[in-house]
Amino acid sequence: MGRKFDPITLEILWRRLISIVDEADASVARTAFSSLLRDAHDYTCMFTDRYGRELAQGTFCTPGQAGAMALGVKKIIHHFPSEEYRPGDVIIVNDPWLLAGHLNDICVLSPIFYKGELVAFTACVFHHSDIGGRVSSDNREVHEEGLFIPPIKLYEAGKLNEAVTEMIRWNVRTPEQVIGDIRSQVAANHVCSEKIVEMMKEEGLEDLDDLASEIISRTEDSMRRAISKIPDGVYPYEGLIEGAGGREDITIRLKVEVKGSDINVDFTGTSPQVNWGGNVVYNFTYAYVFMAIKSAMDPDIPINEGSTRPVKVTAPEGTVVNCKFPAAVAARMQIGHFMTEMVFRALAEAIPDRVIAPCGGTPAQTNIFYGRRHDGSPWLTMIIRGGGMGASSKQDGHHCAIFPANGANTPVEIFESDTPLLVLERKLITDSGGPGRMRGGLGRTMVIKVPDDEYAPQPPVTVAIQAGRYKYPPEGLFGGRPGARAQFLVNGEPGDPSGLTFCNPGDVMAFHSAGGGGYGDPFERDPEMVRRDVIYGYVSPERAREDYGVVIDPKTYEIDYEATERLRRGRRG
Repeated sequence: MGRKFDPITLEILWRRLISIVDEADASVARTAFSSLLRDAHDYTCMFTDRYGRELAQGTFCTPGQAGAMALGVKKIIHHFPSEEYRPGDVIIVNDPWLLAGHLNDICVLSPIFYKGELVAFTACVFHHSDIGGRVSSDNREVHEEGLFIPPIKLYEAGKLNEAVTEMIRWNVRTPEQVIGDIRSQVAANHVCSEKIVEMMKEEGLEDLDDLASEIISRTEDSMRRAISKIPDGVYPYEGLIEGAGGREDITIRLKVEVKGSDINVDFTGTSPQVNWGGNVVYNFTYAYVFMAIKSAMDPDIPINEGSTRPVKVTAPEGTVVNCKFPAAVAARMQIGHFMTEMVFRALAEAIPDRVIAPCGGTPAQTNIFYGRRHDGSPWLTMIIRGGGMGASSKQDGHHCAIFPANGANTPVEIFESDTPLLVLERKLITDSGGPGRMRGGLGRTMVIKVPDDEYAPQPPVTVAIQAGRYKYPPEGLFGGRPGARAQFLVNGEPGDPSGLTFCNPGDVMAFHSAGGGGYGDPFERDPEMVRRDVIYGYVSPERAREDYGVVIDPKTYEIDYEATERLRRGRRG
């Protein structure tokens, strides 16, 4: 008989596991070199038992990385026979088909030993700004996209394999930053390992098998109870995603089948993989499908192996949501991030109060800038920009949210310290949120200039954009209206938001992210809420009248209730 844990002890141990992973997570913010990690938090730490079953992940993780790791770690740990693991071993890998879908996501994994026995694994995935290669969404195969690292030992019994670090160093543009970030990953794993061993000593645990099984079993029961509240049935949805740079649109067909406490999402009929970087590996597709279901069912249920067990995904191999090697995958979020939205759309009729309208931060707006400073030294940075979040039945969408990716916006001061570029403007875009009974969140403008003074960088400055919503805006739900589309301008003229853009000193780039979709009929919005939006600059007086039927004096911000009632009554008629 395995050890049993009373509810109080189990809760204490579970919370302690989360705090341990969060402490490893916090160490990254203190030791990482790149702003994409320190400030935008594009990384995930997690902890598994010795069989690779996920037990805990960082509180502020990236769902695409975390969900993909939960599947990938099980395969990675079996790349080496269990008897070959030694204390001090560290595995490094960035195979997109094993992990989170593109080469920039490097995983560092460490076995945890206690009293000479393998008891667990700890792992973290960082989205590295630089992995070499041609940084562009229009690459045609993965070999163009950078350095491919199969599972190999970076450290063996505590000894660094310097040949591996040298291989990485000579294949990236900013080696000090990349190697520094990998060391930060190793440090995070070390923190997690030490704290797990410390917990086992204090709690008198010889291994973690019984604790893991108890946590996973209870979580699975909770998840199944939540799913059982959805009416059984098959809920289909078909959506379009714009192809990068005017390429052919991608059709996503899915059916969400709910049967008792099980859910299967079937992507049969989805477009085949494409000849640009938007292809998505199975793990990444699963991650964002799971996120949609988990957040809609019960956000408070713990995330571990147990919460994933009732959720199955069927994705035919060779489709854009389960691509085959050697497909280009660098821009996989341009399609993969839509999986959460499309599952929400499929389930909207079944659970209307537990989904949100499409978001302007889907997909995340990723920009990579690189070149050489005036003195010839190389520089490279990556930023992630959010758009307006979609509204729900209960509240307006948040502004500038990176949803569903869960990243953070890089501060202007950090961006300007990392690069020779200048940010001229960053502000919310009035009227960009989709009108509705609940309004969509606003998009954001960011205007960047290549300086032309004595400190101007050497031309050209290369800009790679991985984004979307330029053609199809985020739609509204249940009578809500779409948010504004995204735009990319160079010197005031429309630019090509795919491939590479080359800028010279004096050039000005403007990035406008999309607004979120509205929820419900805009004419049912409380006039006082519309007035508040006008005062805050979220909605102009003109659009308040046109979209919401609310007449507001642009000088005094007073509502003309009689004119508003006439206008709304006439529109309804």
